[in-house]
Amino acid sequence: MSNASKKRLLQDFQKIRLNPPDGVNASPRKGNLMKWKAVIFGPKETPYEDGIFMLEMNFSDQYPIKPPQVRFTSRMFHPNVYADGTLCLDILQGAWSPSYDIEAVLTSVQSLLDDPNPSSPANAEAARLFQENRVEYNKRVHSTVEESWKNATMNESSGDDKDEEDGEDSKPEPSTSRPRRLHR
Repeated sequence: MSNASKKRLLQDFQKIRLNPPDGVNASPRKGNLMKWKAVIFGPKETPYEDGIFMLEMNFSDQYPIKPPQVRFTSRMFHPNVYADGTLCLDILQGAWSPSYDIEAVLTSVQSLLDDPNPSSPANAEAARLFQENRVEYNKRVHSTVEESWKNATMNESSGDDKDEEDGEDSKPEPSTSRPRRLHR
């Protein structure tokens, strides 16, 4: 791990730890600053409201020059989320800037839940339903929200969210205040 990457990741972690953004949180896995777990609460007044969505973030030695790899580990039904949980989000690709930090990434992901881009779909079925049948789209999303509750409860009670490498629980706790929207 480069010193610049390590320094920046530690700064990002300190920022999130001291002043967690509304409705999101993240922390490195114990013993590995380059791999993080994150949680996002579904934004209020959206079909994702009350969802508890887990993500993983992997950083290269070239962070912040290159963006992290981010994917949902919770099942998602969203026009801009691939089946494997990978996101189709401009700031994680060509629009990345080293000025973005982990908070900016997570709040952008949260904002994407509120404002999908069906013209650039990663999930064609979700994009089609979002545009043509919002009632069915919302039903499918609500199913993932309910599943997120069950998975969060199972992880809490069974310890399934322990770090595979060392058995330590390293799941981040979300900020409990209302999610805020990142304006584009």
